[in-house]
Amino acid sequence: MIFKQLLDKESCTLTYLIADLSNKEAVLIDPVDTQLELYLDLLRDYQLTLKYSLETHVHADHITASGLLRQKLGAKTAVSSLCGAITADIQIQDGDSFKFGNNENIQVITTPGHTPGSISFLWRDRVFTGDSLLIDGCGRTDFQAGNTAQQYDSITQQLFTLPDETIVYPGHDYKGRWISNIIQERTSNSRLAGKTKKQFIEIMSNLNLAKPKLIEMAVPANRYCGIDEEQASQVAEND
Repeated sequence: MIFKQLLDKESCTLTYLIADLSNKEAVLIDPVDTQLELYLDLLRDYQLTLKYSLETHVHADHITASGLLRQKLGAKTAVSSLCGAITADIQIQDGDSFKFGNNENIQVITTPGHTPGSISFLWRDRVFTGDSLLIDGCGRTDFQAGNTAQQYDSITQQLFTLPDETIVYPGHDYKGRWISNIIQERTSNSRLAGKTKKQFIEIMSNLNLAKPKLIEMAVPANRYCGIDEEQASQVAEND
C-alpha cells in the first residue's frame, strides 16, 4: 500500500492519497486545485490509476481539484448528496462504501454539523474527519447552514465511539500538527472533552472567527467540483 498525507500550505488543507500497489488503484481525499500537478506527478511516479476523488464536504477555504482530476484522468468525483454538488458523479449516501485495489474498502460515516453534508471516511484503522473533528478542535458552524448541536452529536456519537486507537487524520490543521487519535481527542480536545452539548454550543457561539477569505468563490466552485459552471455543463453533455 501507499499512503501519503499532503499539505496545501496556503489553506492548511490536508489531502490524502491511498493506493493499492497490487492493482495500482488509488483514491484521493479532499484534493486542492493548486496542488494538481503534485497529484499528477505522484500518480505518474507510482504508475497509479486514480479511481475516486472523495470530498468530506463542500469546502469554503479552497477549491477542489476533483473536477480537474476527472477531466484529466477520468476519476469519479464523490460528494455527499446533501452538499448540492450537482455535477458530482456519485452523490454519497449514509452507509455507502468505496472499494478499490485488491480488497480495500473506505466506509462513509455521516458527520453533519460543520455543514449538512459533512462526512468522514473510515479506512482500516484511520478516520479522515474533514472539518468535523480537528486536532484539539472542530469545524466552525456559523455558515453554510452549520448546526452546532448536530456537530456535537456527530462527534460524540459517531466519531468518539470508534476504537480508542483509531488514528484521526483531519482536513486541516493551522498549527503544524498532522495526526491524532480518538482517545486523545475524546479526553483532551479543548472544545469537547468533558463538555455537555450546552457547553459546546456556548463555546462555538463565541468563537468570533473571521469569514474565510475565499468563501464567496470557493463554495459555488466546489458545487461544480472545482470547475466553472460552463465547463461542468460541457462535461455532463459529453458523458
